[in-house]
Amino acid sequence: MAKQEIITAEQKKIARIARAMGHPVRIYVLQLLSKQSCCYSGDLSESLPIAKSTLSQHLKELKSAGLIQGETEPPKVKYCLNRENWELAKNIFGNLLGD
Repeated sequence: MAKQEIITAEQKKIARIARAMGHPVRIYVLQLLSKQSCCYSGDLSESLPIAKSTLSQHLKELKSAGLIQGETEPPKVKYCLNRENWELAKNIFGNLLGD
């Protein structure tokens, strides 16, 4: 007899989003993008005291979790919040924390 799966798809989604948000640089990026429509990666690299390659990895993690989306406008990449997933994340964490 197979064990019943106790971890739900929603719990996995919460963990994925939480992992993506688990670094101060990523929180900074999310807060910045939540206050403006979009931002270019070059502008982000100028405002953060980290290497461009490190910023790229943080952006990749946020994008992979579906929290942001990027649009290439050579030679730059424009990043914006994925508004639908951002609202979903806010609702998930509000419910989880009893908001």
